[in-house]
Amino acid sequence: MLVIVLENAPPRLRGRMAIWLLEIRAGVYVGNYNRKIRDYLWQQVEEGLEDGNAVMAWQAATEAGFDFVTLGANRRIPAEFDGAKLVSFLPPPTSVDTGE
Repeated sequence: MLVIVLENAPPRLRGRMAIWLLEIRAGVYVGNYNRKIRDYLWQQVEEGLEDGNAVMAWQAATEAGFDFVTLGANRRIPAEFDGAKLVSFLPPPTSVDTGE
């Protein structure tokens, strides 16, 4: 199983993903492909994402049963903890006080 989620992606990239995968919700694509096709699809995401962000998750022989990669600005970032891949949250952006 392969899942790709795109946010703020250009229509051209969304169309390219829809050729290979089923879009079950806006920006959420699912399919079942081997590693070679998965790598090809992620390369397409890397080349066409522009200012958006993306995550790809797939079934893998890990303790969790899956693995994932991310791309683009997002508060959720991958983090390794005792060999397990988890998700860490960055603090929300704060406004800078200029003192005026």
